[in-house]
Amino acid sequence: MGHDAVERVGDPAAGPFVFTCEHATRLLPEWEATPADLIHVEDHWGWDIGAADVTRALAARTRSAAVLSRFSRLVCDPNRRTDEPSFVVTEVAGHALSFNRAIDAAERERRVRTYFDPFHDGVDTALATACARGVAHLCSIHSFTPEWEGSPRPIEVGVLYDAHEHHAEVLAHALAAEGFAVAHNEPYSGYEGMIYSANRHGTTHEIPYLELEVRSDLIDTPARADAVAERIARALAVYAPASG
Repeated sequence: MGHDAVERVGDPAAGPFVFTCEHATRLLPEWEATPADLIHVEDHWGWDIGAADVTRALAARTRSAAVLSRFSRLVCDPNRRTDEPSFVVTEVAGHALSFNRAIDAAERERRVRTYFDPFHDGVDTALATACARGVAHLCSIHSFTPEWEGSPRPIEVGVLYDAHEHHAEVLAHALAAEGFAVAHNEPYSGYEGMIYSANRHGTTHEIPYLELEVRSDLIDTPARADAVAERIARALAVYAPASG
């Protein structure tokens, strides 16, 4: 196919963090979406709006590395187990996606080999390099919509975790000091299996891991994403020494 499923940013041997962005793009490498598909591909169903810009900016500001997906979460979701129904969804908001309508077990497995596995191999490679130089910290970056089913979401940044509670508390306090409205395990919970990628790689490499969810209206332009990343980077500078 010739499509690289992974974008790599920075040097994992240089800085204290490896950032991941599982829903970085709305790109459909092998498919042409119909106009009805595009409404959903370009919306939050297809990617995490602003998350890639924040991830790249954080890698640059902390002189660290990042690994980002180069395929839409509608191709397959690298933040889900491959046996979950939501790993590949056939419809969103009542619309049947043309490029997933006829998917079968063989096609699911092909997408695992073509997209899912290369992304996670890229994360493992970066973390192995980072860990070889000393303490490494894993932080997965996502975004969430400013409202859900008609209800506004007042929080601005969620700190998600299923372990490392002390580290999460330190980072949450540092983010609050930067002026963010912060919540623990909101709008999704790590304890409910919603941080698959961070858990998988943090556990494998035996390092602290967290996921940050940023409200997408705060980061929906490159300038806004960079401004938010500057504040998050300052909070991470407080967090990193405490999480070793």
